[in-house]
Amino acid sequence: MTSVPLQPPVPAHIAIIMDGNGRWAKQRGLPRLEGHRRGVESVRTVVDAARELGVRCVTLYAFSVENWRRPGEEVGGLMALLETFLHRETPNMVRDRVCLRTIGRTEELPSGARAALKAAMAATAHFTDYTLVLALNYGSRTEVQDAARAYAAAVLAGRASLDDAASWEGFSRHLYTHDLPDPDLVIRTSGEKRISNFLLLQSAYAEFVFTPVLWPDFGKAELIAAIDEFRGRERRFGQITEQLAAANAEAEAQRPADVII
Repeated sequence: MTSVPLQPPVPAHIAIIMDGNGRWAKQRGLPRLEGHRRGVESVRTVVDAARELGVRCVTLYAFSVENWRRPGEEVGGLMALLETFLHRETPNMVRDRVCLRTIGRTEELPSGARAALKAAMAATAHFTDYTLVLALNYGSRTEVQDAARAYAAAVLAGRASLDDAASWEGFSRHLYTHDLPDPDLVIRTSGEKRISNFLLLQSAYAEFVFTPVLWPDFGKAELIAAIDEFRGRERRFGQITEQLAAANAEAEAQRPADVII
């Protein structure tokens, strides 16, 4: 029996901008779609690793509202990969008790992708241990537009008050993510340093890690490195360091001296 100090917690919710599939393929003289196929393999690796590390929710930026501008062949290939992923991974998500969710205007996806999503979400809806969120046909600005429309409809129907808009809690209940925790950590792969219309409101107090690793090369080791960087950050939420130190000292005084493993 060994006594060890408590470690800083892992982030409860990690959101990832999966970038670099095309560049990964180009570096190897392969078609862009092959990069996306390899990126799908990283999805399973990272989701499994996050679950093993104690992360409760992972949100993946899988397809943005702007991605429709890409060549038709690539868009069609991405939708086919989505269907394949869902058909292949649904039994694994059931086995691992992972609840699948989506955010975005998924009603605009092709019928095959919608059907696969519906089946996968129905099969996993009752799980509460871990959540995988796929951001599909998602954009933060369109989310705000949809939330404002939903809020206005609720006011007209008498289900909400104009006063609700005066608080974040009142407005945020109309976002796609109304029943999900805000991300603690946002990771972007491939070396780009922007957030590309992804969870702009929800990431207000998130920590960001930008890594040069291309998404198909991003695995468990890279995830652990990002989490370690997160653990080394001081999250103040508008407070000052001294306030946090006092709160931490109080919490330390109230916990058991050791954790026994």
